Amino acid sequence: LLKHEQGETADFELLKHQLSDPDIKDAQIINWLHEFRASVVYLTKDVEELVSILLKLPWLRRSQDVVEEYLDFLGNLVSAQSIYLRPCLRMIVSHFVPSQVIVREDGVDFSDSDDDEENLSGNFKACHRALQTVARYVPLTPLFLMPILVENFPFINKSENTLEYYVHNLLRITVYLPTLRLGILELIVEKLLKLDVSTPRQDIEDAEENANAPGSVEKTTEEGLFDMEEDEETEKENQGASSESDVMAHPLAERLDILMTILFAYIKEVCYVNGKVDINNTKGLYRDLITIFDKLILPTHALCHVQYFMFYICSFKLGFAEAFLDHLWKILQDPNNPAVIRQTAGNYIGSFLARAKFIPIVTVKACLDLLVNWLHRYIDSQDAGTNAYCDVALHGPFYSACQAVFYTFIFRHRQLLDGNLRKGLAYLQNLNFERIVMCQLNPLKICLVSVVNLFAAITRKYQLVFCYTIIERNNRQFLPVIRSSNGGDSVQACTNPLDSFFPFDPYILKRSKKNIDPLYQIWEELSAEDLKDLTAPIKKNTAEDEDDDFLKGETPQNDGMLGITPSSYDSNILSTPSSLGSPPPGTYIQQHL
Repeated sequence: LLKHEQGETADFELLKHQLSDPDIKDAQIINWLHEFRASVVYLTKDVEELVSILLKLPWLRRSQDVVEEYLDFLGNLVSAQSIYLRPCLRMIVSHFVPSQVIVREDGVDFSDSDDDEENLSGNFKACHRALQTVARYVPLTPLFLMPILVENFPFINKSENTLEYYVHNLLRITVYLPTLRLGILELIVEKLLKLDVSTPRQDIEDAEENANAPGSVEKTTEEGLFDMEEDEETEKENQGASSESDVMAHPLAERLDILMTILFAYIKEVCYVNGKVDINNTKGLYRDLITIFDKLILPTHALCHVQYFMFYICSFKLGFAEAFLDHLWKILQDPNNPAVIRQTAGNYIGSFLARAKFIPIVTVKACLDLLVNWLHRYIDSQDAGTNAYCDVALHGPFYSACQAVFYTFIFRHRQLLDGNLRKGLAYLQNLNFERIVMCQLNPLKICLVSVVNLFAAITRKYQLVFCYTIIERNNRQFLPVIRSSNGGDSVQACTNPLDSFFPFDPYILKRSKKNIDPLYQIWEELSAEDLKDLTAPIKKNTAEDEDDDFLKGETPQNDGMLGITPSSYDSNILSTPSSLGSPPPGTYIQQHL
């Protein structure tokens, strides 16, 4: 190095050539690294090219002695020459994904790497030791590491294994660099969002329907990333998780499924200690996840699967589910929040109360009380004002809260009335649904037709409120929406003026749904008595309406009943009672926590 500084470059070039030799022996590497550790003060920016060669040494594929010497060298280098901190971090992160993972030929995957699963695990462990060594010498390492993790995140169209290895290694960093956990989880969720919005529910279902025979489906493995503390039965399920029947036909859905499985495993691993929920660990992770939820999930419309990480962590203890509901409730009722965010919060409240099997009926009733009392106060505040008329733009959060109440009631009415029918009916009558339904804001006109009709049928059965007169009047007042395009004007019926969705509609990713199914309330078919009301067509002109209550000559837009389907709210008009409901009737999977 001194000769290089004095201009004698021949020996220096020979040194670089020896270090670059792919056939260099372990003993030579150890000797050179030992020498460089002793003269690390001379490894300045002037010999940057030499340091670059050292950082490219294939140290992971060498003996344990080489690995140990290399880790010591990295520690000395970053402590003496901070200019090499970023290059060292980039080198380590580049090994989070094997250089050659998958080569696909004729629809079959081949590994082009000599590293088997055991070698990869050892390589990853060495990489994390290297990161910890660097962080020990340079306390500011997390500040410089996070941008590098973002830059190196593989594109979502990379192979399943590439994404799987990288996400696994990111989550592993959070164990020893906890200050990075929020940033790393946010990065992962952001990438999952891109996968989720690229795989609409209908596309996934179509791909499954059109899939070839199971024997021709590509096989993907995803075991061995996290040692989850599970019982023997669940372990047996995981051992078969990569079977052909669990592979998603849609390629992006397959990636999303694998990564969601890893995320669920990570959440459980953090929150459970010795088979029991650790409250402090879960609180900390919940705070990070709710921050990510507010920033990324809540503003994103009509997601299918990523938001279920909140559903999953809330299942561990009722307190977390109640905290989540309280958080959503504060967003909904705060007039300083944008209306669209408040409406989405309402969608989450309704869907969560309806679908989360782990939420007891006492909590459901407490939430209904909050929502309904707020609705009544809202109606009081509008009665004397100039805006007391049906308008989504003015009253969007109100309609969203109404729909959350109706939707929750549809799913939970049996439990609300279970045990003591008289007491249950008295509770529901005290909610005074009639005032909400009959108010000038007319929520039945704005809420989804499928929800409105089911609500009307059930409330009619128990004589809580009679909605059909209002539904009929709304049908006559239903205005078509004219949309202009290059192909000319088209007339469409606006069947979802709130642009609402139910974020906890059925989870359909095959592997990761095993975490959700035991916690999930499926839809139960209504009884024949209820269906009688739903399938009977509404007779026109049964109520006395003024001429100006509807447009003369207009054909009612909804002369039948729509079913609640997993994600389609503009479904076909029902023809038979058996077509009502989503999903089809099935046996509940018993909850086990």
